[in-house]
Amino acid sequence: MHYVDLVALLAIAQFIFFGVQVAQARGRYGVKAPAVVGHELFERAYRVQMNTLELLVALLPLLYIAARYWPDAYVAVVGAVYLVGRLLYWRSYTRAPASRTLGFVISMTPIMVLLLASLGALLRAGLQ
Repeated sequence: MHYVDLVALLAIAQFIFFGVQVAQARGRYGVKAPAVVGHELFERAYRVQMNTLELLVALLPLLYIAARYWPDAYVAVVGAVYLVGRLLYWRSYTRAPASRTLGFVISMTPIMVLLLASLGALLRAGLQ
């Protein structure tokens, strides 16, 4: 099975889910498009989606670069940690934004691990 592909698809599905949450909050709190400010609970949902997008831009290429040099299952596990971190981030940010740090750290750490693992592998390959 292609575990990295599965994690990538789950990350995209998670992002879409967060987008649906924004659309629902827009309707629930009367924030008319194209506005991105208005009701605080809408803004929280919006920030979760945008922060996830910001990290997704780094996560997806790093997943595939790392998977070229490291075992697929290991890279997928690191990616799965990102997914858990994003869920924690969403739950905490929408309830109490000050508590979002743990979810952020848990989702940012895999990105840094994939970046360092990819850079290390490329440097190792270039030195041979």
